[in-house]
Amino acid sequence: MTKSREIDAEVLRLHYGEHWPVGTIARQLGLHADVVRRAIGRKQGVAAPGSRPLSVLAPYYEFVEQTLRQYPSLRSTRLYDMLRARGYPGSPRTVREYVAKVRPPPKSEAFLRLEVLPGEQAQIDWAHVGKVAVPGGERSLWVFVIVLSYSRALWGELVFDTSVHSLCRSLIRAAAYFGGVTRQWLFDNPRTVVHERVGDAVRFNPTLLGLCAHLRVQPRLCGVRQPEHKGKVERAIRYLRDRFFAGRHIVDPAHGNRELLQFLDEIALQRPHARDPSRTVAEALVEERTRLLALPDPMPSTEHALAADIDKQAFARLDTNRYSVPLAYADRTITLAGDDRVVRFLDGATEVARHPRSFGRNQVIEDPSHRTELLRERRGGRDLKGRDRLRAVCPRIDELLARWVEDGRLAGGMCFRLGRTLDLYGEAVFVAAVGDVLDRNATDYGALNVACEQRRRQLARPVPVDVSMPAHIPDRDVIPHALENYDD
Repeated sequence: MTKSREIDAEVLRLHYGEHWPVGTIARQLGLHADVVRRAIGRKQGVAAPGSRPLSVLAPYYEFVEQTLRQYPSLRSTRLYDMLRARGYPGSPRTVREYVAKVRPPPKSEAFLRLEVLPGEQAQIDWAHVGKVAVPGGERSLWVFVIVLSYSRALWGELVFDTSVHSLCRSLIRAAAYFGGVTRQWLFDNPRTVVHERVGDAVRFNPTLLGLCAHLRVQPRLCGVRQPEHKGKVERAIRYLRDRFFAGRHIVDPAHGNRELLQFLDEIALQRPHARDPSRTVAEALVEERTRLLALPDPMPSTEHALAADIDKQAFARLDTNRYSVPLAYADRTITLAGDDRVVRFLDGATEVARHPRSFGRNQVIEDPSHRTELLRERRGGRDLKGRDRLRAVCPRIDELLARWVEDGRLAGGMCFRLGRTLDLYGEAVFVAAVGDVLDRNATDYGALNVACEQRRRQLARPVPVDVSMPAHIPDRDVIPHALENYDD
């Protein structure tokens, strides 16, 4: 489009012709820094040239004044670089002193205070409220806040995740809380919401657009670097910081959300309305609810579905955590449908596993029935040849084998090695040694050998010798001969 080409041309001229950095161009033209970077095709600005000796500024007065009329907030150092490119031999100090005299005074910006109609607009934002310890580390804690612009009614929830799926979940829950949705949702310009913006041309996140279409809501954006456009939600966040979060310790989001909901119902709704102190926010909300758009039936799901690759141990990975599924789905791909509360695994429309969502780091979330099945069915947990003999001699052998399987060892090989140890040391020593290993919570196979040797010494048994004969030597009884005959 023509407007975009004009903006690109001006960005390229200022960057390569005048050597303006990215931040200066973005500020003066009212663009986002990413838009400027895309236009110049690079991620870093051009460094300012080095300094040179000086001279007089008088021949450049007209250029300085004209440039300041066009860009009143341009820094004197930037003007000095532009003048130097035009042959100015003077010092930066001379330029700075002259700019201080001729810079146009800043224009005081007037803001028109507008009040939207009931049910017309809601303003939305996040705020960082600290960090919370989780299993395996810690996570940043955020509060999602939505404010109905007419009634000033607000709703919020604590979240660990600020992705677009988390945003959609919070918007759905907010709609259920208010009993409807406004005709517009006003956002800031985060990557979660906006994929690309050039002037008034905006490309929204497709997932967010899908939810807006389902609820019949129009997404709108604030001006770039103009937070006053969403002043109601900014004030609501400040209100929550002062009245709710101040002096409060949040243990986890679930506990914090219960307290936050109670605060919203009992305190926030009862505060006086900002424009009409004669009534409360709750009374204004009763009026605005009659103007909200009706919610669809059924409501959109808060779950996010994606393909889950199940590994050979029947675990799927989400975030940094592993969730178990039945062994029948090992080494397959099934559907994972989850939100911030529950993780479900689906085979078609059939739910095969369900776990509470974990926001810890590197955690293993396992259903005990899946582990029992794994121990019974997988190669490392099946009844193998030799297991019956070991059970008959030592009833606690299954307990020892279960520990080894949990550590990733194969029960087949372990049964074979246990059988050889039993043959070497005998039943009494073997049974006592297995008991010693289990009582010490040892899991290494070498610990069993050490325990057997200790028991053998206590019983004063001979040192066991494992004599293995090659397969080609038959197992025969050797009949001794009289030694006196060897000399004949």
